[in-house]
Amino acid sequence: MNPPENALVLCMDEKTGIQALDRTQPLLPLSSKKPKAWSNEYVRHGTRTMLAAVEIATGKATTWVNKTRKTEDFITFMNRVVEQYPDQRLCVVMDNLNTHKGKAAQKWLEDHPLVTFHYTPTHASWVNLAECFFSIVSKQALDQAVHKSVKELEKALDAFAIEYNKN
Repeated sequence: MNPPENALVLCMDEKTGIQALDRTQPLLPLSSKKPKAWSNEYVRHGTRTMLAAVEIATGKATTWVNKTRKTEDFITFMNRVVEQYPDQRLCVVMDNLNTHKGKAAQKWLEDHPLVTFHYTPTHASWVNLAECFFSIVSKQALDQAVHKSVKELEKALDAFAIEYNKN
């Protein structure tokens, strides 16, 4: 609510289990009563996790699509975030996930004195702007999307983040 002067506030979170889904049949033809239809059958080609840090002031998202969501992945992502904001005081809002609070995360914080973590209360994910970003990703990039592989899914998510940040 009152970040330090000249600090940048980021909201960070992960969206896990993003599925690369391929429909078994093409979209069904349009009709006057049904504008869009598709079969309910699909093939799963695997999943990915998207990590995002969203600037409160601008909405700009720093993202990374990865195979897993482990402590090492969180640390790797936070290193990428810090690289995006060199010599900048960062206040990072996130949930209480064990990968965010464990020994490795605490050690990482010690090594990055310009960064502080601020944890949302339990059951209050709605206070994290990254949740809104993931809602936009779901509606605009994933709903009714077809991906024939996880590589295709990764490319689509990365392309979406680039376009999102332009606006």
